[in-house]
Amino acid sequence: MIQRDSYLQKLINKRENGLVKVITGIRRCGKSYLLFEIYHQYLNNTGVDDDHILELSLDDDENIRFRNPLELGKHIRELITDKNKMYYVFLDEIQKVASIPNPYLPGSSDEIGFVDVLLGLMKIKNVDLYVTGSNSKMLSSDILTEFRGRGDEIRVNPLSYSEFYAAYEGDKRNAWRDYHTYGGMPLVLSQKTPEEKSAYLNTLFNKIYLDDIINRHNINKDKAILDDLLDITASSVGSLTNPSKIQKTFLSEKNKKITDDTISAYLDYFIDSFLISKAKRYDVKGRKYIGSPLKYYYSDIGLRNTRLSFRQQEENHIMENIIYNELCRRGYNVDVGIVVSNTKDESGKTIRIQREIDFVANMGNSRCYVQAAFAIPDEAKRAQETASLSGVKDSFKKIVVVRDNITPRYDDNGIFFVGIEDFLLSDNITDS
Repeated sequence: MIQRDSYLQKLINKRENGLVKVITGIRRCGKSYLLFEIYHQYLNNTGVDDDHILELSLDDDENIRFRNPLELGKHIRELITDKNKMYYVFLDEIQKVASIPNPYLPGSSDEIGFVDVLLGLMKIKNVDLYVTGSNSKMLSSDILTEFRGRGDEIRVNPLSYSEFYAAYEGDKRNAWRDYHTYGGMPLVLSQKTPEEKSAYLNTLFNKIYLDDIINRHNINKDKAILDDLLDITASSVGSLTNPSKIQKTFLSEKNKKITDDTISAYLDYFIDSFLISKAKRYDVKGRKYIGSPLKYYYSDIGLRNTRLSFRQQEENHIMENIIYNELCRRGYNVDVGIVVSNTKDESGKTIRIQREIDFVANMGNSRCYVQAAFAIPDEAKRAQETASLSGVKDSFKKIVVVRDNITPRYDDNGIFFVGIEDFLLSDNITDS
């Protein structure tokens, strides 16, 4: 069993809170396993009997009749026979439930769907309700809006490096190499050869994620544009970009004229499916967001790599993507930092310099700054990588993450240096 302790704790914290627990995340990242195996076992261990854990997988053909929302609601209610104990209801692939015309309002445009069923089940006092879904209908942000404040989202990500490392069965010295190449989709761990891993990831990307986006948004005629845009975002991980710059890339490299609006819409489709996410630029001293450009990162580095047929393996950019995902997993809101300062050139003229901090990570009143530096072979490189951090005068923790396995240490300016694996394996390393 792959341990997903942080997500289990979130479920425990939200247990019986009166809301629908909506477990979201990119397909095949382990949502169903978390609920049906890990959380189920936890409930058993706390004294909940199996007959009070109602599980229904709506993608099973034997449960097809329950894709009718009225049949589903009726079925669950019939199983709740004990009025004195709590029932835990797990509904997997809830988006399989169809929307049907309201039979009580013939001739009207009113429909009944799975949201109506869930809102009805919530009113039963001894029901604690959990749902998952694996296509774009459930993975989009629209679903929580439909619950009108009565849904409690738990975002599940692919395996973090610490989860991957704990489950890795080979020589642990190879864990980082395999992780930064093939990523953290849980079933990657069960594939034995590079060919099997690559084939699995390629199938995920093209037969599941891409098909979901195409089918949901009816964009078959623009599939070639969608493919090209995915390649461009995969190639530009860690680079500042925006729809206007991407438009120019299409024109110069593909000889295609694509509008900014089309590119923006397609990027939003990728974000809604949790395939990629974006980091805005933040002026640290000015305490304000800067508009375009921004950065895009893949939710799983293995998916990014398979998109490029494992050709562009720049470990520095891959490190940056993995660090971004890790900070998000730890609960931070993550931006790209900009530090603006004035200095004088050789002639004594005042010039304005803008330096970048890879990540400004905020969580409530806590903050840390993180710079990804593949290697720091000499003092000149160290000064270059820390210049932006040195320009920030607040007391929050400032971290430089390097590829090498170094002894974690602070320099004379209070900047913390740590190797990538230590950074990823120590959840509290970002604490001040």
